[in-house]
Amino acid sequence: MTTYIALLRGINVSGQNKIRTEVLRHLVEELGLQKVQTYVQSGNVLFESDESDTSNLAGQIEMQITKTLGMMVPVLVRSAADFGCILKTNPFVSGRQEDPGQLYVTFLHQLPDLALAAMLQPPAGEMDEFAIIGQEVFLFCPNGYGRTKLSNNWFERKLNQVATTRNWKTVNTLYQMTMETSA
Repeated sequence: MTTYIALLRGINVSGQNKIRTEVLRHLVEELGLQKVQTYVQSGNVLFESDESDTSNLAGQIEMQITKTLGMMVPVLVRSAADFGCILKTNPFVSGRQEDPGQLYVTFLHQLPDLALAAMLQPPAGEMDEFAIIGQEVFLFCPNGYGRTKLSNNWFERKLNQVATTRNWKTVNTLYQMTMETSA
């Protein structure tokens, strides 16, 4: 069994797409996934499965939400090992040791188009920085995520794909939870 983390896009934000954690946990359990846990209200679900295709897992969860709740919610799935790599490769931690409270990760649905990624530049006058590594965008926002122009929506528009963002504390906590689950 492999431990996975499902990241739901845009639930429980400003009263939109409300899904209580108990309901979400039950929906995922109904799919036959094991050791299901949720973390905070922003759509983070840990589970175990024998399935190795993360796109298939994401699709199953999306269809279950649509069938049961009648809403379309994009879902991205990463393995615990993926999260371990994310923690090790964040250039704002390993190279520069920036304040963790100013760090975020935007998870992309798929690898970005190399041409689009190469042309991507922060808007003029933006102090915030980003680095795209694999399917993740690492963000350093010294003035906070609420003030950045490098929002989830900005990356979705520029890279033409679904994305969802989590703060660095959440990324670390989710990884810790996967270690406790597999222990």
